[in-house]
Amino acid sequence: MTATIQLPDLCASMADMATLADEYRKQRQKTLALCAPLQAEDYGLQTAMFASPPRWHLGHTTWFFETFILREFVADYQPVHPLYHTLFNSYYQGIGDPFPRAMRVALSRPTNAEVQAYRDQVDQSLLKFMASLSERDDDQARAVRQRLVLGLQHEQQHQELLLSDLLYHFAQNPLYPAYLESSMPVAGNAGALSWRAYQGGLTELGHEHSSKRFAFDNESPRHPVFLAPYRLARRLISNAEFLQFIDDGGYQQAKLWLADGWQWRQQQAIDAPLYWRRDKTGGWQEFTLYGLLSLQPDAAVSHISYYEADAFARWAGKRLPTEAEWEHAAAQSTMSEPTETLHAQCKTDADFFGQLWQWTSSAYAPYPGFQPASGAVGEYNGKFMCNQMVLRGSACVTPYAHARLSYRNFFYPSDRWTFTGIRLADND
Repeated sequence: MTATIQLPDLCASMADMATLADEYRKQRQKTLALCAPLQAEDYGLQTAMFASPPRWHLGHTTWFFETFILREFVADYQPVHPLYHTLFNSYYQGIGDPFPRAMRVALSRPTNAEVQAYRDQVDQSLLKFMASLSERDDDQARAVRQRLVLGLQHEQQHQELLLSDLLYHFAQNPLYPAYLESSMPVAGNAGALSWRAYQGGLTELGHEHSSKRFAFDNESPRHPVFLAPYRLARRLISNAEFLQFIDDGGYQQAKLWLADGWQWRQQQAIDAPLYWRRDKTGGWQEFTLYGLLSLQPDAAVSHISYYEADAFARWAGKRLPTEAEWEHAAAQSTMSEPTETLHAQCKTDADFFGQLWQWTSSAYAPYPGFQPASGAVGEYNGKFMCNQMVLRGSACVTPYAHARLSYRNFFYPSDRWTFTGIRLADND
């Protein structure tokens, strides 16, 4: 028997500023801890437009709190540096012109020390401001608490992005440097792929506001959907299973691919998952945050584009789940304990969360009645609802408290530098 899934919530029971202040210190320190293995030369790395330098992540997450709380709510606040408002703006057009994303690699200044000083000054100012609101429960205090919660969720997103970006940057180096020098745990036996049937019927999709848990605006409103009976695989697809697709010529059969996917595969000469490499004997290795290692057959295949996931599903005679099917099934599943590894495993009945984000067949579009948040923060999600696909779950690099049932992650179909994998679906 499976229990309804219960996920931790970063902001559950956080009605007071003191608790939020403790969580703020914790998350800000965690971001710095993720940078501890880096060398000074690593902080400016940007090997592709979509993957930012670590130093920029440190500055941008600080910019978020300064821009959306200190500058907005603190009277006579003086920014740490007037140009940081541009340099560390990601895509918020409503509050100025962001510095070009592709040029972040050119920002040798501010230095690492200057960015750290920026973080320290903003942290001190914000914690002081939070303390001044500790006894208040007026409209401003409530608005600040809501914005703090959003900022903490944003910080956690960038903790994951930091690791995803570093993996991509390091993979471009023929030395294949490891982010962590410790040994990667060996994957357990994935076992044969099995299925669970779901009756379907009328259900609801999206965030339930009465729960008082945090959710982004794109997770609402909750609305009814009808599901036909369906089946879902009880674990993610393994490296060994994806290798069968490769050995059967899956990358060479146009009939398996969407037209855009086939064009992408041809133009980019794609013939394997992003971080797979051939060794001198013709076998496979995989670049990971632990360095370049022999491919583990029973680990979950990762860093897969939507195009590859869809082609694999078609080759297997199956399909990808819709996001409604995924949420309906995940709500009836158990959740495994937080992973201690930065590489995905296959865990039957326990990998909806904490291993890999899973591609769905659902386009990233607004739910019926969706309204973006007011003001500049409304640019967070809504303006990206075009040409992207929804992923569900969470990954081994996702902060544990950041995962939730209604979370709608989204990427372009060709993206695969983030921690993505495959769960198959089928009609019952």
